[in-house]
Amino acid sequence: MVFSIHGCVMSRHPGIADPLAAERTLVHGVRAAWPSRRGLPSWLPRFSPAVWCGILLLAVIVLATFPGAALYGVNPYTVDPVNQIAPPFGHAFLGTDQLGRDQFSRVLAGGQSSLIIGFAASFVAVVLGVVYGMLAGLGPRLVDTVLMRVLDTFLAIPTIVILIFLAAIYTLDNVVLILLLGLTTWPRTARVVRNETLAARDRDFVTASRQFGAGLLFVARAHILRVILPVLMVNFVFLVADNILALSFLSFLGLGVQPPIPSWGNLLNDGLQNIFSNDWWLIYPPGLMIFGTVIAVNLIGEGVVAGMERS
Repeated sequence: MVFSIHGCVMSRHPGIADPLAAERTLVHGVRAAWPSRRGLPSWLPRFSPAVWCGILLLAVIVLATFPGAALYGVNPYTVDPVNQIAPPFGHAFLGTDQLGRDQFSRVLAGGQSSLIIGFAASFVAVVLGVVYGMLAGLGPRLVDTVLMRVLDTFLAIPTIVILIFLAAIYTLDNVVLILLLGLTTWPRTARVVRNETLAARDRDFVTASRQFGAGLLFVARAHILRVILPVLMVNFVFLVADNILALSFLSFLGLGVQPPIPSWGNLLNDGLQNIFSNDWWLIYPPGLMIFGTVIAVNLIGEGVVAGMERS
């Protein structure tokens, strides 16, 4: 029999030396079984092997692109007219391009600009989508209707057409490209946020918070944003892949990152000019980097979606 200060406390079992051992065992057992709110999500350790392959592949690409470029230590802008179109494993690890520049160094430098612009543009798109979607979801019905009609207008125009039109007008640099991609890819995130906000604003804890006098800004920040955070993570991951592809397409057309700054898209464009010369080292490395990054990001995104569904 167990007695306690809070009702029943002391163990009279002869096998227990410490009279409070039974209570401590019970408390520790309850704490172990109770899910921790500050711990990692329950679906994190149950990722499929494909997701871990995506995480590993993306980590390799990022490490090779940033620390790897610094360790390699070759200037991607150094011109060597004597060694133009040199094959790999000779003068340079991956050969040289039409101006004698080190191709491996240019692929790594091109990855830096592509990844920075892709991630930054996705962040801009998510922020704009969250603000717009919450305004529509938490505002009056008339505001929601007007904002959704405006959003439908944006979604009706193909994104690539807007990108090509705006890229042909403005002087392009990294900041402009980040804003350009972010301002053309936010509408889908806004629609998702608006739908999730409509579903969350009628939940009990939101209603209770409003009854205690909380304003819309507090509700959006403290309650709605926490509820939709997993959905935002998934959208951000897929937006990274979309923006890297869009940037590569623009650079391939000469409307993205401008030479002499390398990016995977303009490196691929330069390589295709020599497609009939069998200079494969100018084509395959940037193409494989684009393909590997998009595959890795999509594997991670699919894994997060599957984990959320299981939890």
